[in-house]
Amino acid sequence: MNNDRRAVGAPTRELADWISSLRYEDIPPRTREVVRIAILDTLGCGVYGWCTPWAATMLKWARSGGSGNEATVWGEHGKTMRVADAAMVNGVAAHAFELDDYHNAKLHAGAVAVPAALAMAEKLGSDGRAVVTAIAAGYETMIRSSLASNPSATRLRGWHITGIYGPFAAAAACASLLKLNPEQTTWALGLAGTQGAGTWAFNADGTMSKRLHAGKAAHAGVLAAELAALGFTGPTQIYEYGDGGVLKAHSDDSDIALLTKDLGRVWHTEKNSIKPYSCCGSAHAYIDAALAVRKKIGAPWDLKRKVKVGLSNVVDVQCGFDYQPGSALNAQMSVRYIIAAALVDGQVLPPQFEEARMRDPALVKLAAQLECEHDPKLDALYPAHFAGWVAAEHNGQWVRQDILNPTGSVDNPVDAKGVTEKFRGINPGLPVDEIARVALDIENHSVRELLALVAPKK
Repeated sequence: MNNDRRAVGAPTRELADWISSLRYEDIPPRTREVVRIAILDTLGCGVYGWCTPWAATMLKWARSGGSGNEATVWGEHGKTMRVADAAMVNGVAAHAFELDDYHNAKLHAGAVAVPAALAMAEKLGSDGRAVVTAIAAGYETMIRSSLASNPSATRLRGWHITGIYGPFAAAAACASLLKLNPEQTTWALGLAGTQGAGTWAFNADGTMSKRLHAGKAAHAGVLAAELAALGFTGPTQIYEYGDGGVLKAHSDDSDIALLTKDLGRVWHTEKNSIKPYSCCGSAHAYIDAALAVRKKIGAPWDLKRKVKVGLSNVVDVQCGFDYQPGSALNAQMSVRYIIAAALVDGQVLPPQFEEARMRDPALVKLAAQLECEHDPKLDALYPAHFAGWVAAEHNGQWVRQDILNPTGSVDNPVDAKGVTEKFRGINPGLPVDEIARVALDIENHSVRELLALVAPKK
């Protein structure tokens, strides 16, 4: 059956066949390691995320619809929600403060795949190997969806890729855990794709909708898989259909072949990136560059010093806008504010996005003074490389630092130890070493055991 489907060119079905047949043993050791680190990192981001008002609002909304006994809200005791609702509130929390992982396909897979998979696994009592398999399927499916769509072209159409392709990650993960057959998995992908949504309109005023996209994508994917399991059909050509297939709908420059090229042999998941900074991943290279220039010239930073910044077209559209103090998201998406904070404070972490710091007159003025210029050479690199450069005038000369791949990328990775320390830094008071021990060895532990560790002691 698989060969017949591939012969007639049915990429949605080919992907579904792969998801439904994927086994733990099929996944390379490096990919499994990336998944385990992603579980730890996403869980840490999610527990921290509950300190934000938007996560609290989402939880309040979810509670108003009644309770369930299938899955846990991270940081709480016991199962109090249906799987889809738990996935949504935990997804919003994980994506709540721009700390969650990202991929150069311009998406955040962890905040979608991990909440959906952990919630479904908790309900089903799935073992750790099944959890790793499911999350690997989710990451790979979401990343390949974006690559086939062409992430730069899709982004320039105004789409937030986490929102539009995130449902595929959650659907794939849950289809794997539910052990759906190929036909049901095809329906699940179709039902996921038809729910995908999310645009960059949040950048106009820094509103909370960006946080919603990851959670809603997780919810949509759970719903898709659960409906498919009940026999609710979905479009079986959700990627390739000419009238309403997602690739054509989202991009003018898609390539359907990339969806399944070397599927099962090449794992794009292995190029996942961990965030050391609390802001847009496309700006991380500029933080590295600014910190390096600051180190070369010395601190404290002279606010009168001229600073130039090179931007690719996509980063300019996405993050190069004039900075005006507003919400935390407004600052987290502004490359101008981010560079100013790095030069003056020497770090870009949650404290840089507190109200008083974002409105500091000196930082606001420096952000406005930056000379941002379009660099065509960066266009050729992006998004395969989230590259950038910063230069500052010093003693009549320009001190410049170019960054090809930022800290946290596969070329300059943050390892399991680094993620553990990140977790500790944003979640003081929790038994972080024990949480890390279980998450990084999840194959030999249960989801219930892991989630119990992130809940405060009664």
